Amino acid sequence: MNHRQLAENILQHVGGETNVAYVTHCYTRLRFQLKDRSKANKTDIERLPGVIRVQEQSGQFQVVIGNEVAKVYQQLKIENQTDRIETRGQSGQNKGNIVSRFFETIAAIFTPVIPAIAGAGLIKGLLGLVTTFGWANADSDIVVLLSLVSDTVFYFLPFFLAVSAARKFRTNEFIALALAGGFMYPTIMEGAKAIAQGGAEGLSIIGLPLPFIQYSSTVIPIIIAVWILSYVSRWVDAIMPNAVRIIFTPTIVLLIMVPLELIAIGPLGSYLGLGLAEGVTWLFEQAGIIAGGLLGAVRPLLVMVGMHYRLMPIAIQNIAVLGFDYLLPVFFMANMGQAAAALAVFIKTRNKDLKTIAASSTISAFLGITEPAMYGVNLRLKRPFIAALIGAGVGSAFITGFSVTASAFVLPGLTALPVFTGLQFIFLLIGLAINIGLTIALTFFLGFDESDKTKQSQPKETTEAEAKQNGNNIQSPLKGEVIPLEDVEDATFAEAIMGKGIAVLPSEGVVKAPFDGTIVTFFKTSHAIGIRSKDGIELLIHVGLDTVNLEGKFFTAKAKQGQEVKQGETLLTFEIEQIKAAGYSTVTPVIVTNTNEYKDVIADTERTCADYHTHLLTIKP
Repeated sequence: MNHRQLAENILQHVGGETNVAYVTHCYTRLRFQLKDRSKANKTDIERLPGVIRVQEQSGQFQVVIGNEVAKVYQQLKIENQTDRIETRGQSGQNKGNIVSRFFETIAAIFTPVIPAIAGAGLIKGLLGLVTTFGWANADSDIVVLLSLVSDTVFYFLPFFLAVSAARKFRTNEFIALALAGGFMYPTIMEGAKAIAQGGAEGLSIIGLPLPFIQYSSTVIPIIIAVWILSYVSRWVDAIMPNAVRIIFTPTIVLLIMVPLELIAIGPLGSYLGLGLAEGVTWLFEQAGIIAGGLLGAVRPLLVMVGMHYRLMPIAIQNIAVLGFDYLLPVFFMANMGQAAAALAVFIKTRNKDLKTIAASSTISAFLGITEPAMYGVNLRLKRPFIAALIGAGVGSAFITGFSVTASAFVLPGLTALPVFTGLQFIFLLIGLAINIGLTIALTFFLGFDESDKTKQSQPKETTEAEAKQNGNNIQSPLKGEVIPLEDVEDATFAEAIMGKGIAVLPSEGVVKAPFDGTIVTFFKTSHAIGIRSKDGIELLIHVGLDTVNLEGKFFTAKAKQGQEVKQGETLLTFEIEQIKAAGYSTVTPVIVTNTNEYKDVIADTERTCADYHTHLLTIKP
């Protein structure tokens, strides 16, 4: 299944476009906020090839895909107008408690920005290696250029967060950027530098102090400012006459917000950020071994419920305020534990399919993407996952005991190594060796049962054997005259673009299940049904040509999406004469949509389907 098909199927199974209040993605998963959770079919989504897991957390319906998530999301946007979906109201979403909503909001704001931050962080780490090992002079042009590239995102971080926060709070992005510009205006920035040197004071506006504060790289001030902006904009817009709204609304909003953010919001947010950073530092300095070990052990559990992204803004804030962070090294250890467990499975197993899965997921985990290793290998085998938690906990306790910190934000994989320099780098490597060695040793000692995994990793072999035994024959879902697919007057079907198959000119307006299986798609217009057999054959039954235009008229559904059906069970009835009278052909293509998973699909065009037991298609595995 390609990215486009996967995106379309996922959207269909979450209840369609109208059921989506908001959708975004992170490194590994699509994150839906649905208006009606009952319309989403978790079981069918998890069966889709390419989907690793489906879970719910803090009001979000999360579809874990792995490394290909960005490509699937891109197709979801292009094919299903996700931009329009994202701008709709969210009144139907599950709000949860206030703490959950706060952290979920922060995570949603940071998620789109993290790739830029991670890329700049890696360059900063490489720059550290260049200067530490003397590969170039500190004042050389190449070092100046690398410094510029690595600092740009962090220095102007308020601008990046302004856009992301404006999208989250549904307010004007360009006014939000203007607020960021207020924080970063040269008068404020230069004044902050002068104050640090004891040579300047802030401004006074009608008796209210406007302090000069260094807002570069800050996080909390701009987020709070844009949040308040969303309310102020709506209030001003509501009282402004239509004739002058386009000009005076932004004018008044800026006159209110920029002074407000510089006098009150900015200083408050700055102090909150500093307090948060110092609180984390105090915790790790006072109870580093306990805090680091516990966080390292439980972080994979946070990944499972999608809560790990809530900690990333804290790490970014720490680096912005303090210049270093204790959390990222622990995140790194947790990921390396999952990678080590998958590596141990790869070394130990003799099952070829499991070995292949373990190899690919090990590589992903070492690069910082752990979901394939967690869900595809370690959690399914259970004991390797336990070994990974123990190894990561011990390794994390060791490095926090030696106060290992990160100097830049990067994705916690092997690419993060350059951000750890000096003596701390040695302790990090020792902790990494302890982590990997202990995890592999425990995985070998605890062992694992491959039987269940073998079944899961070899579904194709099992179903093909069953299919061969059953003859791989598909019976007709309709009565009528058999027509070769190439004779259908629709290029999409005739050219087998959607897959190989056959067509039937029905003599009776009834569609019955051609085999035991599950209805994976039942279009709202009831003109088409997608059904999957227990052997994995995916069949599309499309009643008529262009009959979607009838919007369900003359069709009556007798089953529903997600329903398991037995062979011969009635799925749909339709009125043949009325459809013809409306100007539409009733020729019904019957298509194997996953044709490329089989050697061949052979159509039997030599007979008329006098009943629902007539052999129609032969599948060659």
